[in-house]
Amino acid sequence: MLKRAFDVLASVLGLLALSPVFVAVSLAVWLQDRGPVFFRQERVGRNGEMFKIHKFRSMRVSNAGSLVTSAHDDRITPVGRFLRASKLDELPQLIDVLEGTMSIVGPRPEVQRYVDLWEPGARNEILSVRPGISDPAAIAYRNEQEELAESSDPERHYVEVILPRKVAMYREYVRHQSFIGDLRLIFQTLAAVVKG
Repeated sequence: MLKRAFDVLASVLGLLALSPVFVAVSLAVWLQDRGPVFFRQERVGRNGEMFKIHKFRSMRVSNAGSLVTSAHDDRITPVGRFLRASKLDELPQLIDVLEGTMSIVGPRPEVQRYVDLWEPGARNEILSVRPGISDPAAIAYRNEQEELAESSDPERHYVEVILPRKVAMYREYVRHQSFIGDLRLIFQTLAAVVKG
């Protein structure tokens, strides 16, 4: 109950305080190619329920291809490259938090294809909580795109190397989550974003 109350308060205050940023980023994304401002993609939420995540669009409108994105992916627009580096593309997830499909802190929501690769025990444990905007794995893999860019097969590297590590971190978070721990993760996330 405390976590949900905090999520609602933080998302409302965040959306209000950052509304000028939302306007500026929306305008920049639209001026880039006159396409939609938001990127919507189905992700797996709590109890396996699907929802469409909100992100500022950072890729070209026609962006068919791999589900993972490396730093040198030519589908990323110049504006999108800045949004990804600054993490501003993640801000619209405050809408998902307010709607109740996500929390400020929780395991990052994955697409169904990758959740299907989790062993059943991990799937049940991780999906027992709302997914979040940030968590220990999001902080540790903040520059994941750069690691993927160094691989000759980014998709395979993600599935075989990064995803298992993330799953272990998701489970560790779920087992030891606390309100104080979430506050600590929020400050660590902000510090990581400022540090770059």
